[in-house]
Amino acid sequence: MNIFNKVTLQSMKKSRTRTFVTIIGVVLSAAMITAVATFGTSLLNFLINGSIVKYGGWHVEFLEVNSSFVQERTHDKGVANTVAYQNIGYATLKDGKSPEKPYLFIAGFNEKAFDTLPISLISGRLPKNSSEILVPVHVQIKGGVTFKVGDTISLSVGSRMNGKKNLGQHDPYVSGKEALVPKDEKTYTVVGICERPGFEEHSAPGYTLITKADTSEKTDSFSLFVTLKNPRQVKAYASKTAGAGVYVFNDSVLRFMGISDDKIINTLLYTVGGILVAIIMLGSIFLIYNSFNISLNERTRQFGILSSVGATPKQLRNSVLFEGLCIGAVGIPIGIMAGIGSIGLVIPIVAGNFGNIAYSTVPLTLSVSVSAIVVAAVVSLVTILISAYIPARKAANTPVMESIHQTNEVKTESKAVKTSKFIERIYGLEGTLALKNFKRNKRRYRSIVLSLTLSVVLFVSGSAFGTTLKRLSERSIMDFDYDILFTNQDMDDSEMFLLYDKLKTADGVYESSYQAILAYSCAVKASDFSDRYRKDADYTAPDQTVHLPMDIQFIPDSEYLNFIKKIGLSAKEYTGEDAKMIAVAKERVEKKGGPDEVFDMFASRSMTFSAAPQINDKPKLEQGQSINITFVDTYPVDVISKQSSKKNSYVFMVVAPYSLKEKFETPDTHADIGLSFLSKNPSQSVANMEAMIHDAGITSAYTLFNVYTTVEQYRSLTFVIDVFTYVFVIMISLIAVANVFNTISTNIRLRRRELAMLRSIGMSDRDFNKMMNFECIFYGMRTLLFGIPIATISSWLIYEGLAGAERIDNFNYVFPWGSMAISVISVLFIVFITMLYAISKIKKEDIIDALRDDMT
Repeated sequence: MNIFNKVTLQSMKKSRTRTFVTIIGVVLSAAMITAVATFGTSLLNFLINGSIVKYGGWHVEFLEVNSSFVQERTHDKGVANTVAYQNIGYATLKDGKSPEKPYLFIAGFNEKAFDTLPISLISGRLPKNSSEILVPVHVQIKGGVTFKVGDTISLSVGSRMNGKKNLGQHDPYVSGKEALVPKDEKTYTVVGICERPGFEEHSAPGYTLITKADTSEKTDSFSLFVTLKNPRQVKAYASKTAGAGVYVFNDSVLRFMGISDDKIINTLLYTVGGILVAIIMLGSIFLIYNSFNISLNERTRQFGILSSVGATPKQLRNSVLFEGLCIGAVGIPIGIMAGIGSIGLVIPIVAGNFGNIAYSTVPLTLSVSVSAIVVAAVVSLVTILISAYIPARKAANTPVMESIHQTNEVKTESKAVKTSKFIERIYGLEGTLALKNFKRNKRRYRSIVLSLTLSVVLFVSGSAFGTTLKRLSERSIMDFDYDILFTNQDMDDSEMFLLYDKLKTADGVYESSYQAILAYSCAVKASDFSDRYRKDADYTAPDQTVHLPMDIQFIPDSEYLNFIKKIGLSAKEYTGEDAKMIAVAKERVEKKGGPDEVFDMFASRSMTFSAAPQINDKPKLEQGQSINITFVDTYPVDVISKQSSKKNSYVFMVVAPYSLKEKFETPDTHADIGLSFLSKNPSQSVANMEAMIHDAGITSAYTLFNVYTTVEQYRSLTFVIDVFTYVFVIMISLIAVANVFNTISTNIRLRRRELAMLRSIGMSDRDFNKMMNFECIFYGMRTLLFGIPIATISSWLIYEGLAGAERIDNFNYVFPWGSMAISVISVLFIVFITMLYAISKIKKEDIIDALRDDMT
């Protein structure tokens, strides 16, 4: 070990507190970088494993291959596993509604195929022989043809031919350019209904029906699924092996490995991870740079003396870099272990929530990647070297005499430290001395303020991020008063009520309701509007007639009657064939910095309108009728769709008993049907309802939406983001606090002789403490002067990014008072405690020894 390295080690031992704080900063930095890398690896493995469960673990599928090709692939060097099914053939789907998908495709599975390729059963069981078949549910949903368990179907099975070319599932249907050539008549018994197979391409011309492979058949057409030992070789392997044949990649799995052309997920993960690492490096470089800069301030005269006896700039730089390597050798391994350990503790907390978001059957577990750890270590080391090199270069290039006399550190010109008489009267002698100290050495002062400002901005931003997400989550939850929602447009009442009676008996359902919504329009004179609405809508001519869109919501008669009684209206007056109807007509005006303003659209509380059905956004006036409306402030049942409110800033909703729906229906109108349910176990109820809908033979397009699951997913996502946001903010704040502690405490120690001199000329402990308290206040005030505005802008940008772009009604920006208050208190507390610690060390020293110290 050369003399310069020995001197460096002695300096580190002499300043144990500074060295320890610097190591802590390196540990935090390495831990956070490792945590980001480890969590990213764990998340990718979770997504890969979830995709394998859903779509299968294969990497490439070879379509329309023969048995010899299948056998050869099983013996390929890089292949881990193969599985194949028979391409039995195609049959025409009679009465199918999807022109691009006119066929049924029959696949013959063996036991290995059933075990390897994921099949999600909705009802029934798997086929046990070649006369039984499994039908996917999208034959009914997309094709409009219903098959039930127990049905017997006879199919004329053959091949799709384009001239002499045999077409497969990878070849989309082209009308007029192909023909189905029948080869065999087959009869199957439907034994189960399943989800759409994950291996079926969306462009495939046939719905995949699955049966048990018949080994006695001489079918020599197979679809082969290959899993490689090294997935990254899949593209080269496929192009080399297939020749002129057709192959398909399992992009649903490969994209999470960064292999497929769809790299959105990886780009997103690496972008977010890169931003986090950049923020960590920024905070870490600032801390470690300050540590080395302070170290050099202590050793400036030492470097000047070494330079005067022949030390080269390169030797001085290497001395500082050696100090960085020593700190890294201790801090980086500890940080890596701490980062892995922290993620190991966090993952079990959020694992269940990740299951709600993505794959409930796949656990999120800790995955440690050697390459990720190496990258984290390298990034941490680069952070240290960058932090050390900048002050090292400055020290090496400082002239010898300037280093020995330290004339570059403190400004002593009278103009530089001059303060006004007014300031002296306000602050007194102690405050003036504190203010002059800032002016004497602005670089250290700015370093402390910047450290504190960084901490404030990060803390407030993280809090604002979590708070905004929580508000969005609460709003989403409040907007739904049902767990399950069924919607449809083309269903008549008899079919709807029959289905409704079945669905409300599903397991777990304890409350249910139904409604229908018709789109209407009414003719309104501008003079009938309220003054406020007429002004906002710019209706200047009182005689102007406006055709105003409105919705009519029909709800169960019993619920309508209960609501009428609840708001104090006469049941006799509002029920019957020619009864009055109730409506809500409100406009909402967004107000920046406060709650939205809501006011009535019409001047009178009771009006008569000429209403007509609205077809293709145009009123059919010839089918109009007169309705008498009383306006109220709310409606009894949440609507399934708000057509008017989506296009306008107002809500105009007429509510009527379901018994009047027939009066308003016309041959051209299409009612939006909604069946809503509350359930003790929504997931089980939805599964039960899917089977009921399938058995009922519903062929029109419908949506069965598990609202409860969506809300749970949002809650889980909010929780996960909350955990990682606050963990990240706390750790980056610790780096900032360590920086502030290091900077302030060392700054005080560098002023030993100055402070000893003040005490030697008679400054009492009370005045001395008063001066230091003024310094604390000045640090805090300047930090808050910069930190609060920047943090406010940051929190507003977060609000705009999460909610502002969506134009969410009645969701305004909320100033983060709580986190701001915590920041203010924390800044003053950190500065005060650090000052107290440093001053206690100074007071323990002998005044004479401090005045004799020539090395500061």
